[in-house]
Amino acid sequence: MSRSRPGRIASGAGRIRAWLERNAIRLTALVTAGILAVMLYLPVGVVFVEAVVDEGVPTLGHFAAVLTDPFYFGVLADVFADPLAVGTHLGSLAGWLAAVSISLSLEYPIPGIDVPVPWLAVDTPGVRQGLFGFTAYQAALSTLASVALGLPAAYILANYEFYGRRTLRSLTILPFVLPGIMVAVGFYAMFGRAGTLNGILGVAGLGPFAFIETSPLTIVILAHAFYNAPLVARLTVAAWESVDTRTVETARSLGASERRAFRDIVVPQLAPAVLTGALLTFIFTFMTFPIVLALGGLQLATVEVWIYDRIQRLDYAEAATLAILETILSLGLTYAYLRYESVQSGFSQAPSPPPKEALFPDLRTALSPRRLAICGYGLVALVLFVGPMASLVVGSFTDGTGFTLRNYAFLLERQLEGASFQTLPLPAIRNSLLFGVATLAVAVPMGVVISVLTARTGRSGTIIDTLAMLPLAVSGIVFGIGLLQGLVFGISLPGGWRLQITGAVAIVIAHAVAAYPFVTRNVSPLLSNLDPAMVESARALGASRFRALVDVELPLVANGIVAGAAFAFAISIGEFSSTVILASGSESYTMPVAVERYLGRRSGPAIAMGTLLLLVTAASFVVIDRVGGRYEL
Repeated sequence: MSRSRPGRIASGAGRIRAWLERNAIRLTALVTAGILAVMLYLPVGVVFVEAVVDEGVPTLGHFAAVLTDPFYFGVLADVFADPLAVGTHLGSLAGWLAAVSISLSLEYPIPGIDVPVPWLAVDTPGVRQGLFGFTAYQAALSTLASVALGLPAAYILANYEFYGRRTLRSLTILPFVLPGIMVAVGFYAMFGRAGTLNGILGVAGLGPFAFIETSPLTIVILAHAFYNAPLVARLTVAAWESVDTRTVETARSLGASERRAFRDIVVPQLAPAVLTGALLTFIFTFMTFPIVLALGGLQLATVEVWIYDRIQRLDYAEAATLAILETILSLGLTYAYLRYESVQSGFSQAPSPPPKEALFPDLRTALSPRRLAICGYGLVALVLFVGPMASLVVGSFTDGTGFTLRNYAFLLERQLEGASFQTLPLPAIRNSLLFGVATLAVAVPMGVVISVLTARTGRSGTIIDTLAMLPLAVSGIVFGIGLLQGLVFGISLPGGWRLQITGAVAIVIAHAVAAYPFVTRNVSPLLSNLDPAMVESARALGASRFRALVDVELPLVANGIVAGAAFAFAISIGEFSSTVILASGSESYTMPVAVERYLGRRSGPAIAMGTLLLLVTAASFVVIDRVGGRYEL
C-alpha cells in the first residue's frame, strides 16, 4: 500500500533537511564567497583597474613612477630604479653605516637641574624615509604603544576579580567604535591648551602645556593606542581565559618556578593572540587617515592621507597605484602572520580557565609592588582612555560659558520637528542598532565558516585565509570609492542586466564584510587548537560535519565567538566610510553619519550626538557580553 500524501511530504521534508544538514557548510561557504565577490572584490577591483589601465591600454607605468620616486620610497627608490646595481647599493649602505655614530654626552642640559645628566645619543647621517617609510615608522611606534598599554589590561582582566570587572571588560571595546574624527575631538578636549588635563594641572600651578602643538607625532601615537590597545587587550583576555591551568600546575609540581611555568606554558598560548592584535594594529595604523589628518595635519601625512589627497585632486591612477602597493604590503604581513599561526596551532586547550584572585583583598596586599603597579597603570588608563571620552561628555554639556543643555535641546528640537530636517537623532540610533544586529547575523556565520575552511587545510588554507583578510588590508577610502563607482552608480552586465545595490541591504552587507575578519581572527586559532579526534568521534557516531561543528566544536570556542561578535557589532556601529556613501540621499543614516552631518554645522550638537553614540554602544556591548557569557566555558 502506498504511503499517504502527508507521509510522503514528511519524508520529502526529511530528505531535504538531511541534505541541507550535510551541505550546510558548503552552502554557507558559497554564500560567503558570493558576498565577498560582489561587496568586496568587485568594488576594490573597479578602483584598482585605474592603476593598470590607461585609456584602455594595460600599463605598469604608474607603478614605475611611484616606486622610483624618492618622495614615496626614499632611499629605496634608487634600488627600484636600478635593481641590478647591487654593488652601488651595498656601497651606499656601507657608507651610511660608517656615518652612524654612538656618543655619550655628559653635558645634556635639563632646565632646573645643575648637575650634568648622562645621555646616550645615536647620531645618523639622516635617511630619506619617504612616505611609505614614515607611514611604517609611525605604525610601528603605534603598535608598540598599543601592545604595551593593552597587555597590562589583559593581565588584570584575566587574572583578578573585582567589582565591575565584567562590565569593564565589556567596555574595553568602546574606544574601537568611535569615528576617527570624534577621537580627534576627544584628544583636543583632553590634551589641548584649554583641555581637561591642563585644567587639572593648573590646579597644581602647572602649565598650560602645548601637548598637541609641540609633540604631534606623540599625540597621534597615543590616539592610535587609544583605538587599538583595547583591541590587543580583548584578544589577549580571550586567549588567557582559555589557558588550561592544569598544565601550569603540572609544570609547577615538576619543579618549575612560577616565572618559568608562565614563560613555557602560558606565553606560547598567548602569543598568537598578542601577535594578532599587533598585526591588526600595525595594519590599521599603517592605513590611518582621520586621526593623522586631524591631529598631525599634512606634516604627518601617511599613505592613506595621500591617497585621499590624490582622489580629491581626481588623480585616480596614482591613488589606485598607492592603494595597490599598500594592500600588497598589508596582505604580505597577514600571510606571514597566518603561516606563523598555523605552526603554533599545536597547543591544546582544556576547559579549565585560570582562577581569579581578588584585586585588593586587604590593605597590606594593596600596598604590594604588584598592586601598586596596577594602580599606576590605572592612572595612565584613566588619563589616556577615560580622559578623552569623559572630555567629550563634558563638552556636550558646556559651551564655553559654563554648564548648558543647549546641545541636547538642539537634538530634541530636531527630533520633534522631524519633517523639516534630513538627519534626526532617533532614526540614527535605531538604524545603528538594527544594522549592528543584522551585521552579527551575517558576519558571525561568515567568520566561523572561513575559520572552519582554513583551520586544518595547511598552506592552501593559509592562502585562502589571507585573501579573506582583504577587508583589513585594503584602504577604506578606496573601498568607499569602489562602492560608489561600482554599486551605487551600478555596473552593466551582459544581457542588458545592471547590478546596483544601495540602501539598508548594501549597508548591512558592507558592514559584515568589514566585520567578519574579526570573527575569523578570534575563532580560527581556538578552532585550530582543538583535538581533531573529538570531531572524528562525533562523525564515527553518525553526526554530519555540520552537527559535529555545532554540537562539539563551537561550544568549545564560544569565548572566541563572543569576542568576535562584540568586535563585529563595534565595527558596524562605528563604520563610517562605506555608510556615508551608501546612506547618501536615503533614510539609512547611522549615528556616525549623524555626527559628521552635525559637525559640519555646529560642534556642540555633534559632540552631544557622539555622547549618545558612546552611551548606546556601551549599553549594547554590556548586553552582548552578558548574553554571550552564558555560552562561554
